Amino acid sequence: MKSQPPRFADRPLDPALDLVLTRVVDVPRSVVWSAWTVPDQLMQWFTPAPWRTVECEIDLAPGGAFRTVFRSPEGETFPNVGCYLEVLAQERLTWTNVLGPGFRPAGKVIAGAGEPLGFTATITLEDAGGGTRYTARVIHGNPADRARHAEMGFNDGWSKALDQLVEFARRR
Repeated sequence: MKSQPPRFADRPLDPALDLVLTRVVDVPRSVVWSAWTVPDQLMQWFTPAPWRTVECEIDLAPGGAFRTVFRSPEGETFPNVGCYLEVLAQERLTWTNVLGPGFRPAGKVIAGAGEPLGFTATITLEDAGGGTRYTARVIHGNPADRARHAEMGFNDGWSKALDQLVEFARRR
């Protein structure tokens, strides 16, 4: 029997290239999954305030579109297009912005506002008591992009978005 290569999330962390946020939240895994996979829900929490997500398209399958549009506090919009690489219901969601829908090369990629920044991200969800162990891992192609993403506020921004997800879930 031919062995399968390890999945993205199973590969060892490379601190020179990867950024990670792990936290246990008091929200059931099914609710976190829904917040990540239903466009109307994702738009309510995804972008750290005062920014907003004003459009969202999700085709929840490998090669399917993951498209959002962010709006800055000044009203400027920033489209983001990528595709899903792995979808394991209630467990793991992996996407990239270096490929567009149908796995087509994306060309110039923008992560919100600023210079091009390509990455691949995975969200891993595990039961933790009545809540969820939430891990966001973002990998980059080189140390400079990783450093730039960290300087752009990866930890603060992704943490604030997760806080907003938790608050959104509590209001439901």
